[in-house]
Amino acid sequence: MIRRPLSRLVVLSTLALTAPFSPAAAQGPEAAAAAAATGLSVELNDVATSERGCKLTFVTGNDLAQPLSKVSFEFVLFDQKGRVERMAVLDFRDLPAGKTKVRQFDLAGTKCDALGSLLINDAPVCTGEGIDKSACMQGLRTGSKSPVGLKG
Repeated sequence: MIRRPLSRLVVLSTLALTAPFSPAAAQGPEAAAAAAATGLSVELNDVATSERGCKLTFVTGNDLAQPLSKVSFEFVLFDQKGRVERMAVLDFRDLPAGKTKVRQFDLAGTKCDALGSLLINDAPVCTGEGIDKSACMQGLRTGSKSPVGLKG
C-alpha cells in the first residue's frame, strides 16, 4: 500500500478548486493574452499645468480588429476628496487598428493639483466600419502613470 502525505493532496485539491477557469486560460498563456488584449486601452500618461489650466496626456491603443474612425470618451473629474469636479467629453479622433496614439487635452480652468482621479464614464461616440457602439467600452483597459488615477 502506497501512502502519500495528506498535505500534498490538500494542496493539489485547493489549487484545483481556486484556479480561475476561462476558455482562453485553458488554451495556454498565448490565448489568454490574446483574449485580454481585445479592446481599447487608455492610459493617463501625464498631467501638467498649462497657461489655460491643466494639460492631460493620454496614450491610447486600439487592439480591435477594425480601425475606429472616431471615438470620444466622457470623463468625470474628481477632486482630492472624491467629489465630482466636472464632466467633460474628450474627442480622441481616429484610432487605427493595432496602433498606439498620444492625445493631449488642455482643460481650461482646471487646476492639476486639485485633481484626485478620472473616470471614463461612457463612450458617446464610437464609430468605424463594422464597429458596434459598445465596442469602445467593452474590454476597456485603463491605467495611469501620473499621480492622478484613471478608471474605466
